[in-house]
Order: sequence, then structure tokens, then C-alpha cells
Amino acid sequence: MMQPIFFVLAIMGCGDDATGCAEARIEPVRYATVHQCRAALPQALARNTDLAFPVISAACRSNGPIIAKNDKAAPQG
Repeated sequence: MMQPIFFVLAIMGCGDDATGCAEARIEPVRYATVHQCRAALPQALARNTDLAFPVISAACRSNGPIIAKNDKAAPQG
């Protein structure tokens, strides 16, 4: 049985020029849609100001099984 796809908020810590970012933590909340996840970005950033990075950012990421689509036709034999 396949698990549903959901979205999580990854909190990133970055250098002064917003480069060299590294994932610092993942918020524990799961979102059903990317739109719900993006709507929660401001609150998530406000909860994570304790990180020891000059710049903090966040990104929504899908989590769960991803099925690759194969558009190539099967060879005829």
C-alpha cells in the first residue's frame, strides 16, 4: 500500500549572502497541499529565529513516495 504524498517545511540556515544554505530542521507539521505549506511559511520562520545562522529561510518539500513517469514506449519484439 502506497503512502500519500504530503508537504513539509524545511528550515534552512544560510550565510550572510544567503548562500551556503544547509537544512537546519524540518517542521513537524505535514500539509496536504503545497499551498497550505506556503501559507505557513511566515509563522514557521518566526518559530525558528533561535538558529545560529545570519539568514534563515524556509522551503516546502514533498514527502512520500514519488512515482516516475516513463514516457518511452516499450520496444516491440
